[in-house]
Amino acid sequence: MAAPDIEIVKKIHKAFKEKGLKLSVAESCTGGLISHLITNLPGASQFFDSSVVCYSIESKIKLLGLARSVIKRSGAISEETARAIAVAIRKKRKTDFSLSITGNLGPEAIEGKQVGLVYMAVDWDRETISREMIFDGDREKIKHKAAISSLELLREAIDVWT
Repeated sequence: MAAPDIEIVKKIHKAFKEKGLKLSVAESCTGGLISHLITNLPGASQFFDSSVVCYSIESKIKLLGLARSVIKRSGAISEETARAIAVAIRKKRKTDFSLSITGNLGPEAIEGKQVGLVYMAVDWDRETISREMIFDGDREKIKHKAAISSLELLREAIDVWT
């Protein structure tokens, strides 16, 4: 893991452990990379409850209970979907925080949405925050940038929470 990646993961570990918080994650476009980064450092089991890779639309609906109407209205790659997934995984797992991500890694547009478009959301008892980002590069680079950016959003949310 590169030094900047380790630093953000260390900050998340520290914040969750110090505050006694639990985290759940629902990943689509990153396919488990966020969870991999979190569990690359020892001690993640103290706060990291669970992760679901819900890559297909059906898995978002069946595993998380996402309303089909959200997908029909906004698409799988949307801010509304990212927010709904974050809320769903936190409620299902009864964690303090949840993180979700959905996007298009390429190589071509999906749902008319450009390659590199990613939505991420963090949910906790007071609110849900989300972010739209567009990354450039090949599929692997976009996936990595998206995973790190989502961890940065999670860290920001923890700061807002405290």
